[in-house]
Amino acid sequence: MDLDWPNPPKFSVGQELATLIATCGILPKAWEAIFSFSKNEDDSFLLEKDEDVVYVIFPSFRNEDFIASDSKYGECNINNQKIFSAGLKGDVDKPALVHKGALNRFLHILENPDFKAKMQELKEQNIIFVGHSIGGAVAALATIWFLEKRLRNSNSFCITFGAPLFGNATLQEAIGREDWLGRFCHVVCKYDIVPRMYLAPYESIANSLDAIVPHWRSKMSTECIDVSHLSMSEACINILNNVVKCTSTIANNYPGVRSPYVPIGTYMFCSTHGAACFEDSEAVLKLLHFSVQGQEGIPFDQIAGTCISEHTDYGHMLEGIDEALLNARQFANLVSNSSFEIGIALELEAIGVGAQDNHVFLALKKAGEAKNEKDMNIEKLNVQLSTNQSFLAQLEWHKMNCKDKNSCSYDSFKQQVEKKDFYVNLARTKLGGFWDEIVDMEEKHVLPSDFRTRNKWINAGTTYRRLVEPLDIAFHYRTDKENKSYLSDEVRPHRHIVLEKWMKEKEQTRSGRERRGRTNFASLTQDSCFWAHLEEARKALMSLQQGKDINASLEVCVEFETYVKSIITDKSISIEVFLDQSSFMIWWQQYSQIQLQSPQWRSNSPLYDFMANEGCKKKV
Repeated sequence: MDLDWPNPPKFSVGQELATLIATCGILPKAWEAIFSFSKNEDDSFLLEKDEDVVYVIFPSFRNEDFIASDSKYGECNINNQKIFSAGLKGDVDKPALVHKGALNRFLHILENPDFKAKMQELKEQNIIFVGHSIGGAVAALATIWFLEKRLRNSNSFCITFGAPLFGNATLQEAIGREDWLGRFCHVVCKYDIVPRMYLAPYESIANSLDAIVPHWRSKMSTECIDVSHLSMSEACINILNNVVKCTSTIANNYPGVRSPYVPIGTYMFCSTHGAACFEDSEAVLKLLHFSVQGQEGIPFDQIAGTCISEHTDYGHMLEGIDEALLNARQFANLVSNSSFEIGIALELEAIGVGAQDNHVFLALKKAGEAKNEKDMNIEKLNVQLSTNQSFLAQLEWHKMNCKDKNSCSYDSFKQQVEKKDFYVNLARTKLGGFWDEIVDMEEKHVLPSDFRTRNKWINAGTTYRRLVEPLDIAFHYRTDKENKSYLSDEVRPHRHIVLEKWMKEKEQTRSGRERRGRTNFASLTQDSCFWAHLEEARKALMSLQQGKDINASLEVCVEFETYVKSIITDKSISIEVFLDQSSFMIWWQQYSQIQLQSPQWRSNSPLYDFMANEGCKKKV
């Protein structure tokens, strides 16, 4: 069974995708598995195999999982959790946040050795993590964990029913960079309150949940729980009022404090008219607001009751979706050459919102236009990347030409003694402007969310940085009048910092794979800041020679010596560093003359044996 999404026509992507999902038979099976499991919640998870698919099921309701009263929206930082990699956690300024109740439940499941053992057994099979309500949020976290810790290329998928929002924009961006957003499908009934409720502060819905959760549990299990009609009615109206008040602020872009949660993945909205799928998070947020709005002639308390009852009624909703979607698809095929706007109108009609709702229509149109703009931007960059290959080739020729003359390209460019260095500088400047533009576009979110993890651009950026940053360093130390270190944040160009970050994020995703070591020196020194470290060591050596700041200067030189030995051991240093007249070799000769005055230095030096035996030249 192939769980990968197709590439449906742009005309009505949402309905085409919804039709595929609804008619393949996965949703009814997933819901039936959840419903059966909910009758016995003694277990924390359940495995159920159906043909070539294994469903990993998480229970719907545990009262404590909804409770997260120690933060405004029930959120918590995942930085302290070792179960996720650094690539997913964000940074100090933008940490990844998840719902604390869902996270605690998943951590509790992970403590069960049986869960990890069974996940290891299933790593080669088709797996669908499924969950309803708060169990859906747990299923999503389990999917992320499985993708990270087991096999990133595994055929795993996540389907949730009526799940609350569980993560913030930082987590969404990290999942997008991994190209995992398409592995999450969240099924949402039109009026179901749960997918919207964490957009409101926890304290505003807590009392209502105390009355409503037992009612939901009784609907999903054989457990008989008495809940007074009066308290339920008040709870329904109260929770809907508070949620709509907050979703209205988001949907209309009003200023103010917003919930940290955002939609992550594909959302399939269902109604008695059919279903449609949406991927843009801002469009989904607007739909969560406008799809629950009252209709003429329907009392507010009736809508409030429907918001509660639909949360446990996904089985009934799914029964009528297949036929409605097939009918809608036949109509869509008749107008397949129509405009993008007609496609949006069909999607809105399918989920019972109606194209007359201008706010939602415009939001979806904007999302579609933004996606098209991102695709066009990628095409333009592809063309520019090809054009700029001539500049890279020119710099590679310069590097080889210098090596043929037994000189280092870094030193040659820094000295600027030949006419060709003018053209090298021109190529350096042109390439810098190109990558500045790319970094700026990515930070402005006008490129696809997975752009920074695409191998083509990671490899191109890394090659550029390793070839060109040494020239940027040479230019800095040749022109700097203030004796500033290139390694300081205000000096090193932002593009190099960002490109290095992208490369390291990509390397983290390969942490579980075997890496083959090099058999020789690297063609380009892997640390593009090597020459900046050398320049700082040269400054320290000069201070030593002049008898200034002896202890501090000696410490800098010893640290540099240790650093050089480490990259020699890793074979991540280029052989050109060891050419006879390179600035590194000159530094080493002068530094070793000073250190040889100490009898213990030869035996203590991490680098002496390698350099004394000319190990570098034997490796050429």
